[in-house]
Amino acid sequence: MTPARNADHGKRPPRHARAGRRRGAGASSSVRPGAESGMAAAGAVPGADESAAPAPPGPDDPGHEAPDGTEPGGETAGSAASATDGVRRARLGRSSLVMSLGTAASRASGLVRSMLLVACVGATGTVADAFDIGNKLPNMLFALISAGLLQAVLMPQILRAMNAPNSRVRLDKLISLSGLGLLLLTALLVVAAPLIVLGFTLGDDWTAEGRHLAVVFAYWCIPQLFFYGLYMLLGQVLNARGKFGAYGIAPVANNVVSLLGFGAFLLVWGRAPDRGISDLSAWSTSETTVMGATATLGIAAQALVLVFALRSSGFGWRFRLGFRGIGLRSASKIVGWTLGAVVLEQVGVLYLTNILGQGAQAAVRAGEVTAGPAAYTQAMTIYLLPHSLVVVSIITVLFPRMTAAVHAGDLDAVRSDMSLGLRSAGIFSVFSAAVLVVLAVPLTAALLPTLGTDGVGAIAPVLRAMAVGIIALGATVMVRRMYFAFEDGRSIFVIQVIATVSLVVALWAAVSVLPVELWAVAAGGSFALSTWVSVLLRIRGMRRKLHGIDGPRVMRLYVRATIGAVVAGGLGWLVVRLMDGTDLTSWGHALLVTAAGGLVMLAAYVGVLKLLRVRELDDALAPVLRRLRR
Repeated sequence: MTPARNADHGKRPPRHARAGRRRGAGASSSVRPGAESGMAAAGAVPGADESAAPAPPGPDDPGHEAPDGTEPGGETAGSAASATDGVRRARLGRSSLVMSLGTAASRASGLVRSMLLVACVGATGTVADAFDIGNKLPNMLFALISAGLLQAVLMPQILRAMNAPNSRVRLDKLISLSGLGLLLLTALLVVAAPLIVLGFTLGDDWTAEGRHLAVVFAYWCIPQLFFYGLYMLLGQVLNARGKFGAYGIAPVANNVVSLLGFGAFLLVWGRAPDRGISDLSAWSTSETTVMGATATLGIAAQALVLVFALRSSGFGWRFRLGFRGIGLRSASKIVGWTLGAVVLEQVGVLYLTNILGQGAQAAVRAGEVTAGPAAYTQAMTIYLLPHSLVVVSIITVLFPRMTAAVHAGDLDAVRSDMSLGLRSAGIFSVFSAAVLVVLAVPLTAALLPTLGTDGVGAIAPVLRAMAVGIIALGATVMVRRMYFAFEDGRSIFVIQVIATVSLVVALWAAVSVLPVELWAVAAGGSFALSTWVSVLLRIRGMRRKLHGIDGPRVMRLYVRATIGAVVAGGLGWLVVRLMDGTDLTSWGHALLVTAAGGLVMLAAYVGVLKLLRVRELDDALAPVLRRLRR
């Protein structure tokens, strides 16, 4: 039976539980900037990838009660759980909104970056796919380091360092050792670039010239790995000190550099044809240099922003070396399992990239255009927009206090915050899935106006196939991080085995029977399937750890949200049909259809949720409405 938050019906929780709850709820706001050894526990999580989140019940007052003396959710206002619920919701609303605003600025400039990138090399063709593979490598390699070292080891150790008497020395050592390790590993991987690229371009469909171009791009782009690692590492320290805004807005610096570099490219060499560039004799070394250097300098600028932000927060880092006293021995037990899980995840990405590359190069040889690695990446960029703008902000703010509650042994607080996070994310992710399915074509054309008709036709079906997976994405990210908090790497590994096998088997089966032009769509669908497999298994395991996760309440929210999304999707589809939303003759028309269809869908969704009395909707809108009133 799932334990309720107020299962004790008003009894005071044990003293250690009350203390743990206070630490979990208030960690991020009690940090004293500049304190050398007394910084409060706050935890640290990545905000990468990364709007409004739930706020307190009632109009303006966090302590607002219903007329019958209970909270709107039916919990007794006088109970210990309810007394802190408003506080936690208020902090979640404020902190996640601050981070979301920074992330929104980052994503808005990132869309302009994507427009220029597509204008430079196209979304299909050999050059676009070679650049995508070269630029994808540091992201994939960083995923290994991030989950295997930063998330599994350094995040918990940063939290512990905040509580230690010698917190400043421990943090200096953690940052110094991590930075030095990242630098050495990056240098090693640059040398190994040809072998790494070979693993992504297997098969006879790739020409020697196309593979060589991907290697050159890899030489330019793999150094991003060091700056990605520095960005995440410093971001954890900032988040632990309650500074969420800089981490969300730092990618704007990357996008500004990219805009300048890609803009200069267009001024000198002009834009790519609508069908992309596959004739490499028309591509020069200078063009390769500008594209690769721009991509890496942008990531370096992104990391540099956090260096200045950390210094302005009062934290003065000193280079210190030494393993003694930084707690890595206790963390080492989960590193192997976690690294194994991420390696498996990247094996799935490797297989998927090879399938996409083979299909795209086969189409090039036949004189056709089909989605390859570059088109798939652009579809993924659009797919992740709602997740990074809203859901990641919710998770980033909740996770530090959930980790603190785990360390304090306060499972009630963990269950409460996990339920809050899953329900808050569900409000946005279910609606996002409906929008991506219904508005895939006009939305793609509106967000990437430099695409031609062929490019939109290649990306939109992939986006539609991915869409259903976004409902599970936020939940699986949150629950995975809780496994890190419990230092349970083995469960992460076992679940990842099943998820990767599901992706590979589903994609292999689809490729065996489908024509080449549908391989990328099958890849998007296989990715969505593996996301659902992962979240269902992770939630099942976490429910056992926590002796329940408020399942019925969470399920009621998702069922009601799905009803609202179906109604909204039907009306949105009607709007697209009436406005001829598949007509891609102009960017203005695509933007108009997207805006009209999106507004109709949003109004219908909010209306249905109001009729169904979904309290989480009011919580989500409260911080935005308060700021509008001000």
